Amino acid sequence: MTTNLTKSFDVEQPIDLVWATLTNPPQIVDCVPGASLTEQVDADNYKGYVGLKFGPVKAGYDGLVTFVERDEVNKKMSLKGLGLDSKGKGSAEMLMNATLSEVNGQTHVDATMDISITGMLAQFGARLINDVSNQVFDQFVANFKKKLASAGASEVDATADSTTEESTSGIGGFLKKLF
Repeated sequence: MTTNLTKSFDVEQPIDLVWATLTNPPQIVDCVPGASLTEQVDADNYKGYVGLKFGPVKAGYDGLVTFVERDEVNKKMSLKGLGLDSKGKGSAEMLMNATLSEVNGQTHVDATMDISITGMLAQFGARLINDVSNQVFDQFVANFKKKLASAGASEVDATADSTTEESTSGIGGFLKKLF
């Protein structure tokens, strides 16, 4: 079973902050409902687990997430996720493409996702998969905005507190604190 989703959302934060967070799996994994990272393989590959509920069925996937593209200059990224049902009864694959653009000091995100599911979950059909995918995406966006709102506030506080050391203020200082 294959389905496609197209989503857009706006974040009231600068594009560089949104990009830095969105392209950093350890920073963003807690925004994805039911997701956890188990290992960073290298700079572009991460192993993890996602557990979701589709109607009456719970599904858990052990998987690998790979950044196929991270174009910081053009703020475009492509991410591929492959997962195997932890019970061995199916698999899931996702290709997500996202583009960020700045609009009046805020960030607009456009994303497309191609999702393919095999096994027991595929029997529920595209409608249920789309409904659950939309709910998960909406929860992700809400969690992501909340995370960035608190990170943006921390950045403003850090900038206000730092009057002598340029290396600890602004986006550069914020990013150093994150990593």
